[in-house]
Amino acid sequence: MTDSAVADTRRLNSKPQDLTDAYGPPSNFLEIDVFDPQIVGVGRNRHTTYGVRMRTNLPIFKLKDSCVRRRYSDFEWLKIELERDSKIVVPPLPGKALKRQLPFRGDEGLFNPIFIEERRSGLEQFINRIAGHPLAQNERCLHMFLQDEGIDRNYIPGKTAAPAPCTFISTSRHCKAAGNVRTDEYRRCRKNTTIAPGQDLIEIHCIKHLMLCLYSAIPHIICTLFLIQ
Repeated sequence: MTDSAVADTRRLNSKPQDLTDAYGPPSNFLEIDVFDPQIVGVGRNRHTTYGVRMRTNLPIFKLKDSCVRRRYSDFEWLKIELERDSKIVVPPLPGKALKRQLPFRGDEGLFNPIFIEERRSGLEQFINRIAGHPLAQNERCLHMFLQDEGIDRNYIPGKTAAPAPCTFISTSRHCKAAGNVRTDEYRRCRKNTTIAPGQDLIEIHCIKHLMLCLYSAIPHIICTLFLIQ
């Protein structure tokens, strides 16, 4: 066997690492801390809230450093939304600890410091696993959970990406955008519809408008087919 047939296993020359490379932030990072549990409210309204701080340089997030407060039921809401709208396997949450909610317990139940710390740690693991998933990062509910001061339970589910110019091709209650033909009827329908920034699901209240949009697109389709032939 000749020397040229033998794989070259010599170490490649690498660039010396300086302090900026060694201690600077990585090229892509996402860090989420669940911290500072606080007990608020009295009686039946007593509950624990947690600080949720996110630091990242990923371009998909509008804020690179954000901090909000969330309670356990907010984490439950996020899990339900992701299970319904995304295609990822959502990890489990820490248990609801129903036994700790029973009356006449000898300890503090849900407000026992050891239990609160265990739940905080479990919630931190849960949200980091969720936010680190590329598909989950596109979901509007995750962005709302991590970066909005409050959670709008009546929000319109969808992706964070902006919609393309379009007409409609749908018969569902929420019509997705598709194509690149803008009819006059579509403009009127969209003008009378409230659309959130970056929203790709458009609320349609009148089937008549939808049918007119489809009808007005037929000449464009026929013209395109004629030109192809």
